[in-house]
Amino acid sequence: MADQKVFDVVAAVVERDGRYLITQRTPWAVFPLYWEFPGGKVERGEDDQTALRREMMEELGARIEVGELIERRRHDYKGFSVDFRVYRCRLLNDDIRAIHVADFRWVLPGEFREYHFPPADEAAIRAIIEGWGKGSSR
Repeated sequence: MADQKVFDVVAAVVERDGRYLITQRTPWAVFPLYWEFPGGKVERGEDDQTALRREMMEELGARIEVGELIERRRHDYKGFSVDFRVYRCRLLNDDIRAIHVADFRWVLPGEFREYHFPPADEAAIRAIIEGWGKGSSR
C-alpha cells in the first residue's frame, strides 16, 4: 500500500479525574459517528503541536497544552493511510462544547469498549487500558 495517499493525523489524549476525553465524528465524516480521541489532519506548514491546538479549538473550543508523544503508527485503510500520532495533552479551559464534532464524552478506560472507534485509535486505547494512563498527569 505504499502508493496510497498518506495523511498526517494527530490526536490528543486528555485525562481528567481518571476519565478520558473522546469525541464523536460527524455523520458526514469518514467513519461517520465513530468515537475517537479529538484531533485531525496536520495541514501544510503546521507542526503537530500547532495542528493539534488548532483542531482542538475548532472541534471543541478547547485550549490545550501539548505534551509528550505517546503513540505513533501508520495505519492503512482502503484507499489511504494515516501516519497517526497521539499526544498526551492538558486541557486549559473547562468550557468545551461540541462545535465541529457530533458529541463528546469523558469516559473511564473500562468504558472504551462501549464506543466504536476507528482502527487507528485502537493502539492508543490498548496503551491506556494496559496502564500508562494510571497516575498520569493531566
